[in-house]
Amino acid sequence: MTFHLVGTPIMLQALLAFIQEQATSLTTAMDVSAWKALVLGLVEGITEFIPISSTGHLVLAESMLGLDKPPELKHATDTFIIVIQGGAILAVLGLYWPTIVRMTKGLLGHDRDGLRLFLNICIAFLPAAAVGLVVHGWIDKYLMDDLPVIIFLFLGGLLMVFVGRGSVFQRTDGPDSLSALRPRHALAIGLFQCLAMLPGMSRSMVTIVGGMFVGLSPARSAEFSFLLGLPTLVAACLYRLVVDSNDNGHMDMTDMFEHMGALPVILGFITATLTSAIAIKWLVAYLKRHGLAAFGWYRIGFALLMALVLLT
Repeated sequence: MTFHLVGTPIMLQALLAFIQEQATSLTTAMDVSAWKALVLGLVEGITEFIPISSTGHLVLAESMLGLDKPPELKHATDTFIIVIQGGAILAVLGLYWPTIVRMTKGLLGHDRDGLRLFLNICIAFLPAAAVGLVVHGWIDKYLMDDLPVIIFLFLGGLLMVFVGRGSVFQRTDGPDSLSALRPRHALAIGLFQCLAMLPGMSRSMVTIVGGMFVGLSPARSAEFSFLLGLPTLVAACLYRLVVDSNDNGHMDMTDMFEHMGALPVILGFITATLTSAIAIKWLVAYLKRHGLAAFGWYRIGFALLMALVLLT
């Protein structure tokens, strides 16, 4: 196995060289944790921004791969899932870097539209941040299981079919661009995002629906959802890795590397980054021509299939 990348940054080349050193053993007798990490990275990258629920698919994938027991392995896998979400964050940073630069210039007083967009993202972030601090422990205890995930996958699918086929959200008096969003629009999208705490509901789905509710097109709603995902995912990752680790009395990252090893973690992170970037580009292009109904039907079918598997 040989990689040929022209113009690749030196650090990435070094990282790929490290992975290439392990390629022979991986292709002849791949370690179980390595291919399972690859699968989870693919699931995270594909589902984080496509409105079909990354949490729902990851919880079910974790169960089907046998990574949900014993408790020590499940804890390490849950930490790994949080880490590879960093790959999704990196993908958004790379694809929307010009927009992030504009927001930075806005903070420095050089771009009024950039400042407005930054403030609106902050406003949209606050409701979920406040509610999450209160309910996240209860949700982790009672809802992070196969059956609740299946139920919310199904209900979210029904909502998307309704939104995608109906005319309720087809408004002509809303903002025509992200820079035209007003604080009340951002707050409404932020309130929708609170629904994403229900596992299987999908953060991207509820924020896209929220954007359409205030009058954005599906494609523009998706782009605002991606940008809103930056502070939301970063805050969620840091909270779980730092606060939850302190509450548990040990370091989650140490457990993750002990159970999975360094190579699977790196492999999962890179996979999540690359597939997230592809998924983001594809979704924006798709929503410019189509609506949300197809994703809703997928969620309904997937939920019914998983319910059948769970029953049998």
